[in-house]
Amino acid sequence: MITLTLPDGATRQFDEPLTGIAFAESISKSLAKKALALKINGEAVDLATVIDSDCEIAVLTASDEEGVDLMRHDCAHVLAEAVQELFPDTQVTIGPVIENGFYYDFARETPFSLDDLEKIEARMRDIVDRDEEIIREVWNRDEAIAHFRNIGEIYKADIIASIPAGEDVSVYRQGDWKDLCRGPHLPSTGKLGKAFKLTKLAGAYWRGDSNNVMLQRIYGTCWGNEKDLKSYLHMVEEAEKRDHRKLGRDMDLFHLQEEAQGSVFWHAKGYTIWQSLEQYIRRRLTENDYQEVKTPQILDKKFWEQSGHWEKFRENMFVVPDEVPSLEDEEAVLSGEGELMALKPMNCPAHVQIFKQGIKSYRDLPLRMAEFGCCHRNEPHGALHGLMRVRQMTQDDAHIFCREDQIISEAVDFCNLVKQVYTDLGFEDVSVKLALRPELRAGGDDVWDRAEDGLRSALKAASLDWEELPGEGAFYGPKIEYHLRDAIGRTWQCGTLQLDFVLPERLDASYVGEDGNKHRPVMLHRAVLGTLERFIGIMLESYAGKLPLWLAPDQIMVCPITTEADSYGVTVMEALKEAGLRAGIDLRNEKINYKVREHSVSKIPVILAVGGREAEGRTVSMRRLGSKESQILSLDEAVQMLAAEATPPDLRV
Repeated sequence: MITLTLPDGATRQFDEPLTGIAFAESISKSLAKKALALKINGEAVDLATVIDSDCEIAVLTASDEEGVDLMRHDCAHVLAEAVQELFPDTQVTIGPVIENGFYYDFARETPFSLDDLEKIEARMRDIVDRDEEIIREVWNRDEAIAHFRNIGEIYKADIIASIPAGEDVSVYRQGDWKDLCRGPHLPSTGKLGKAFKLTKLAGAYWRGDSNNVMLQRIYGTCWGNEKDLKSYLHMVEEAEKRDHRKLGRDMDLFHLQEEAQGSVFWHAKGYTIWQSLEQYIRRRLTENDYQEVKTPQILDKKFWEQSGHWEKFRENMFVVPDEVPSLEDEEAVLSGEGELMALKPMNCPAHVQIFKQGIKSYRDLPLRMAEFGCCHRNEPHGALHGLMRVRQMTQDDAHIFCREDQIISEAVDFCNLVKQVYTDLGFEDVSVKLALRPELRAGGDDVWDRAEDGLRSALKAASLDWEELPGEGAFYGPKIEYHLRDAIGRTWQCGTLQLDFVLPERLDASYVGEDGNKHRPVMLHRAVLGTLERFIGIMLESYAGKLPLWLAPDQIMVCPITTEADSYGVTVMEALKEAGLRAGIDLRNEKINYKVREHSVSKIPVILAVGGREAEGRTVSMRRLGSKESQILSLDEAVQMLAAEATPPDLRV
């Protein structure tokens, strides 16, 4: 008797072994039609798998996230089959699933074109219509190498040759086409459906090594149904319109250049946004009794060794010799023989050094230490992306040193602060996740048990719902993550609170308790925005450049309609500036529609048009960004209204 336990806890018993599809049919014919694969004891397997022992079991369909990932995997195979049918001189290499889609790398002398993508996509639809059965075969490793070499697939043969000798390999066949793959796969190509689209071409080195040959990569996306596909493509289209790099150029905010990879050149307007945001956060921190500090950019490697960052993050740190009097010494130092320093990739060890100055009492805790700390991380060039992924970053970082009995209250206060800030910045859709112990970590299980339970208790006390993420914690402690959903539905992980028992021990931080003995403080690592660079990028894209008035670098542009109104226009601008508004005036001898159009491209939130009639009545004609309607207001009324609107959220009465 075989007992199978379903996701809802119900059980079904069978007298003899059965296949996955037979199991699905035993539940319902409709489920069997939708079935894509099985999940047995947490592992996805083909529907053809024979179930011969007790297990936990689930049927995966296109409604499941894992089911959609399987469809994307199959879509990569269908893409490869289509390419080789249309272009027989092409060799296949690898084709993994990625977020929202897949890609496949091909070796071909002639470059693919965008027109080729249309042909390939059409052939992929033909393959789906052919409903080719997908069959798993187990081959001898050496025979598989010989087979793929004989048919000219040298890359596949190379992949198989990297598998240890004596191991069998898994090959999936669909129609006359086959590919090396661990699987699982759908039962046939017809199950894939047609909710897919090829999206772009790119280059990629074989095995990611720039010394190897350049391959051609075709990207695609695949979804469980047409509605989800259309929704995703619409989001991508919106994202392209909102790209913060384009907005940065159009609004004259910042630029990046090859000579400073991953570092941002902030222009005056972009730095105005930065300062407005930083000043707002600084005021919120002051309200919550944080002390702001400033620590060095570069520290001796011993601090990073003690903290554990040297072992875990060394490859992402910028390391420099302590002293280099000659070229020979430089070579010795860089080979690891001399004294090394490192640009800080994070602020925590430096904050511990401040905490350790002088004797701390239990009465001094909690001590909330904040820093807008400039950090550097040696990210690969290929991973850099505008403001979203940089090498030089500034975090709205803070560390709370507290007693263990203060963890919950401090965490709840932080959760309330995060909620307030995100609401002020226009992000209402926020999800909370709890990232738990990773496989590689510092500290024993008892320490992690206490830390994870502490954060769970804090989330309960803050009345927050959360999702748990096993294995996603920092190496020194679990963390609460805040994920924001932007205006077009994308999510971004920004705020974080990490509970750390490990670092105070490693860096020998202590305080004198009520009993007169030394105790280790608990360290809460926390950030609300994450990094200012990335958060500004997120805001630019979410708002499509139409920032709230208090954050906009140019808040108001006065546009005289005729040169006769220039003098009154200057009066209007001066009144706005006197009220603390960032206002400018466009005195060019251009038509008003031209001025409005140009300043709209620059995303200036408010345009005040003034002519002879406005000058005579001391009024303004106000137009909001994105609106074709104008509103006539008295100058005093307009100044008062705009000054109130431009007041940062925390300063409003």
